[in-house]
Amino acid sequence: MLPLTLFVFIRVHSWLVFLFVPSVGVLILELRLEFSHSLKDKRQVVKSLKDRLRGKFNVAVSEIEDQETWQSSVIAAVTVSPHKAHAEQVLQRVEQEAAAILGPVLIRAGIEWLS
Repeated sequence: MLPLTLFVFIRVHSWLVFLFVPSVGVLILELRLEFSHSLKDKRQVVKSLKDRLRGKFNVAVSEIEDQETWQSSVIAAVTVSPHKAHAEQVLQRVEQEAAAILGPVLIRAGIEWLS
């Protein structure tokens, strides 16, 4: 059973309006690319990962840190869902897929929630 969804109620004139407040989850993936000898090598790995995660899980993916360093990268995958449990499940599957693709290159992963 899915948890109850949070709603915000506001009064507009004489109408009572409720707005849905979605769950926004961000998966942060930290990569250490020791085999990379140039930005071109790194960007090939990052682009391949981003394309695969976008295509398979319908999440937004972007490199958010270390764009100009060639042996490390921080990538964020974001999903929005009406239910936090669903968003968490999607992000956990994204993390598992990234770990399977990257192996020991993935040094850290964590989920954060935006309110």
